[in-house]
Amino acid sequence: MNSLGHNRVATAEAVNAVPRTRRRIGILALLAVGTMINYLDRTVLGIAAPQLTQELGIGAAVMGIVFSAFAWTYALAQIPGGMFLDRFGNKVTYFLALGFWSLFTLFHGFAVGLKSLLLCRFGLGISEAPCFPVNSRVVSAWFPQHERAKATAVYTVGEYLGLACFAPLLFWIMDGFGWRTLFITVGVVGIVFALIWWRNYREPHEDVRLSDQERDYITAGGGMTTGAEQRKVFSWPLVRQLLRKRQIVGASIGQFAGNTVLVFFLTWFPTYLATERHMPWIKVGFFAIMPFLAAAGGVMFGGWVSDKLLKATGNANLGRKLPIIAGLLMASCIISANWLTSDTAVIMVMSFAFFGQGMVGLGWTLISDMAPKGLGGLTGGLFNFCANLAGILTPLVIGFIVAAFGSFFYALIYIGGAALLGVVAYLFILGDVKRIELDLPEQESRHAN
Repeated sequence: MNSLGHNRVATAEAVNAVPRTRRRIGILALLAVGTMINYLDRTVLGIAAPQLTQELGIGAAVMGIVFSAFAWTYALAQIPGGMFLDRFGNKVTYFLALGFWSLFTLFHGFAVGLKSLLLCRFGLGISEAPCFPVNSRVVSAWFPQHERAKATAVYTVGEYLGLACFAPLLFWIMDGFGWRTLFITVGVVGIVFALIWWRNYREPHEDVRLSDQERDYITAGGGMTTGAEQRKVFSWPLVRQLLRKRQIVGASIGQFAGNTVLVFFLTWFPTYLATERHMPWIKVGFFAIMPFLAAAGGVMFGGWVSDKLLKATGNANLGRKLPIIAGLLMASCIISANWLTSDTAVIMVMSFAFFGQGMVGLGWTLISDMAPKGLGGLTGGLFNFCANLAGILTPLVIGFIVAAFGSFFYALIYIGGAALLGVVAYLFILGDVKRIELDLPEQESRHAN
């Protein structure tokens, strides 16, 4: 049994008897809305594409490059973004990220051709890079360990529900006012929310609305409530140490596996239904929503189960790893769609697989539990860099497979195989779920003393 996890749960339960404020709920609401805007901004191009390509004279092949442009800079900016986060903190980093990615979304509305459109996509990718490392760092600071999975699930579900809830409104705006107004509207919403974030977010040690009882509750459960705990002087020896830790390697491979499944559904899934299953587009539009609703359910279920297991057993390995492994095994079942003839059965299998992928989103809870104190941003950046290589590789690999073989048969095997690779990573590479301890460089050690 993980004794550290057990002690934290027991101590936090004792403190839990003391009345506390609901300030943490407000912080979580900020993260949830920010994540929803994040995914709206990166995916609104797909809604605008039919009108945009016609007006700007961009062909389908070139549009594929435009779609992928975001993923390149998003992945490359993860590590620098994490370093920036550890240097300047959650409030400043998220405010700047929100402001700049919303501006780049707005600038899409003034694009005059391919070059300006690509610049907007590159800028959007760079600006959004710190988002999820900030989310993970905030959860680690504001929530005790036994509540982090549920907290992560609440803001992560915005990934799946944002478009499902707002897609009709976005289509109405585009139909009534054009694709340029669509980008400008979504960009303005993001800028307004950036100001809301700046006005309302505080660190636990700074927030005057946070009661002493709740601060004690967070601290007892392993939260980081002081500025010193959240910030460490950056040095390359610390980076090298971090890269050698099996926990980081295992979690990164596992998240890459989960993101491979996610990217398939975000990119090729509608095409699969239309070309492989020969569904009419109206039917595709209806069926394509169902896996995303299932994924939202998987996120919430995984978070609930994870925290329940941790609270009941005190074992972080069981509470964190088991739901993710189960989710990856469920996702691997996507392979079985190759042998199904019924469209209904295929959608059920796809929904089951995407439900499992939703549970894999708990990987961010792992990072909040394992990241060394003061290096949450860098750790999250390394983790998200590996995870988002799937955003670059998966569309290209699937496209190559479909072009080479004329079907999605081996593409689904690739997706399922990637999920099984994640299972191997969690079982044999990750090791114990615990806070990583690094050896401080000599100069920082003197500073700490």
